Amino acid sequence: MRLVVAECAARYTGRLAAHLPRARRLVVVKADGSVLLHSDGGSYKPLNWMSPPCSLVVGEPDAEQRAAGVTQVWTVQNAKSDDRLVIDLYDVHHDSAHDLGVDPGLVKDGVEAHLQELLAAQIALLGSGHTLVRREYPTAIGPVDILAKAPDGGTVAVEIKRRGDIDGVEQLTRYLELLNRDPLLTPVRGVFAAQEIKPQARVLAVDRGISCLVLDYDAMRGVDDVDSRLF
Repeated sequence: MRLVVAECAARYTGRLAAHLPRARRLVVVKADGSVLLHSDGGSYKPLNWMSPPCSLVVGEPDAEQRAAGVTQVWTVQNAKSDDRLVIDLYDVHHDSAHDLGVDPGLVKDGVEAHLQELLAAQIALLGSGHTLVRREYPTAIGPVDILAKAPDGGTVAVEIKRRGDIDGVEQLTRYLELLNRDPLLTPVRGVFAAQEIKPQARVLAVDRGISCLVLDYDAMRGVDDVDSRLF
C-alpha cells in the first residue's frame, strides 16, 4: 500500500464530472489497484476514488501545469469503462509504501453460530425444564437452528438471528409448517431468538403464535455478570 500526503487537485470524468480543488489530502494506492483520495474528515469515506480494475500512470505536468506548481500528474483509468481520475500533485509532504501482507478478514463477534452454540449450552433460557434435542435439526428446506423439548413434552423449534427481521419470522414459519407434519414431533411451537428484534418482526411473530426471545450475548458469554450489577 502506498500512502501519499500532498497538496493536490483532482478531476473525475465518467458517469459524471466532479472536481476537487487544491488542498492537502491523503492519497491511498492499494495493491488491488484502487486509488482513494481522503481528507481529514468524513470518517472512512473517501472524497473520490477509483475501484479496480484500473491502471495508474504517473506523468509529467505540461508547461501550464508546471507554472502553476504541479510536480506530477497521476492518471487513473478504469480498464472496463471511460471512468478516469486525474490527480495533480503539488507539494508532496509524505510518500511511503508498506507491504501489509494477506489480511485474514473480519472475524465477527456474536455471529449466529456463536449465539446458537451458547443457547444450546444454556437451553434453560427458553424456560425452566427445557432440554436440548439437537442443533441444526435437518428439514427438507434447511436445518432448524435448535430443536428442544418443553417440560410438557412439546417440541420447540428455535430460529436464531443477530438482528431479527420479518424474513427470519417467515423462515421459522416455513420450518414450523414442515415440522408439524411429523407425528413424532407435533405439536411444534416456535421461538424467534435474536440480539435485537425489530418491532414489525415481533408483531408478525406474535400474530403467528411464535414466541420472541432477546439474547444478551455478553451475559451469555459471562462477560456481563447481571448478578453483580447495581442497576
